[in-house]
Amino acid sequence: MRSVVRWVVAVVVVLHGLIHFLGAAKGFAWADVSQLRDPIGPGLGVVWLAAGALTVSAGVLLAGKSRWFWVPGAVAVVASQAVIFTSWNDAKVGSVANAVLLVAVILGYAAQGPTSFRAEYRRRAKTALRAPQRDGVVTEGDLAMLPLPVAAYIRRSGALGQPRVANFRARIHGRIRASAQAPWMTFTGEQVSTYGPKPSRLFIMDATLFGVPVDVLHSYIGPAATMRVKALSLVPIVDAGGPEMDRAETVTLLNDLCLLAPAALIEAPIRWQPVDADHVRAIFTNAGHTVTAELVFNQEGDLVDFVSDDRLRSSRDGKTFTRQRWSTPVRDYRTFGSRRVCTNGEGRWHAPAPEGDFAYLDFNLDGITYNASNARTRVSVPATASPQIRDQRPSPAHSGAR
Repeated sequence: MRSVVRWVVAVVVVLHGLIHFLGAAKGFAWADVSQLRDPIGPGLGVVWLAAGALTVSAGVLLAGKSRWFWVPGAVAVVASQAVIFTSWNDAKVGSVANAVLLVAVILGYAAQGPTSFRAEYRRRAKTALRAPQRDGVVTEGDLAMLPLPVAAYIRRSGALGQPRVANFRARIHGRIRASAQAPWMTFTGEQVSTYGPKPSRLFIMDATLFGVPVDVLHSYIGPAATMRVKALSLVPIVDAGGPEMDRAETVTLLNDLCLLAPAALIEAPIRWQPVDADHVRAIFTNAGHTVTAELVFNQEGDLVDFVSDDRLRSSRDGKTFTRQRWSTPVRDYRTFGSRRVCTNGEGRWHAPAPEGDFAYLDFNLDGITYNASNARTRVSVPATASPQIRDQRPSPAHSGAR
């Protein structure tokens, strides 16, 4: 729906700009333009030509989803309306098209301008990716102290012989809803996460509900996490923060580690408790918050579920939080470069009756890049350099009590 509206507006703006060339044609005596009865000389013809070029350019940039569309668009509105005033009786209907363009400019500025969620995301991501990174590659020795299912999972991820993971940038799409009865919103998103002494997580989401654009920005930097939501990039809907939000996002930070950055588990502040051959409990501490999750592995050694009772579900307005069991069953592993990760999954709330268990999130991983800040100096290791390790499974003697 958003694409349809954007293309309709872009076509209207381009056609509006082309009509301005009639004023230029009359001003330079290129043609007899009977529709414009007021006199237009060469000097004013230049202004009509410039206004037309600016307006057409704005329409093309809008169609191309340029984040800077609003800059030439704002100039085009002023120039176009100025020349319309010079031939008001003949060209005043063009003010309607300028009104449409002005609305698009305002929304474009709200969505991409310096005060937008997207601009904040880009600034924060750029700063986060400047964090220093550790040298070296993942070795078998790094896995020695891990529970056997976790070590096997990291091997299967292709981490051995590859650079240690300090961060990743990912692109995601899917759908999300607020409750079991709420309508689904489709979304696309981008995420940047960094690991080390001070992990961070940034996630920007473009969603659509009943055709209305909704922007969502998650930010977890240092000890504080926030979640903010705006409709049309202008109207605040949710502004969540505080200790409960910090704890909820700590669970999400651990979830991202397990699902999307398994190589980073070797240095994460996690205390492991083996449960049985296919289950391991992870106790994760960050910024003063300690949360627990149970990781579930299949017989092949892939992570297939992540379950935590420490996640907090926010109300629709983000003002209150309720502790509920949360899980993220995942599937469909693929290799991106040298790293193998899950590409599809769900977020599920295990709510009490009458709501019951339900999926509130379906997500699909479209692409992921590791160690994004040092992509030019990333270590390249031939596939033959990685030792072939037999996939180990834990024995009953190694397993702890559930």
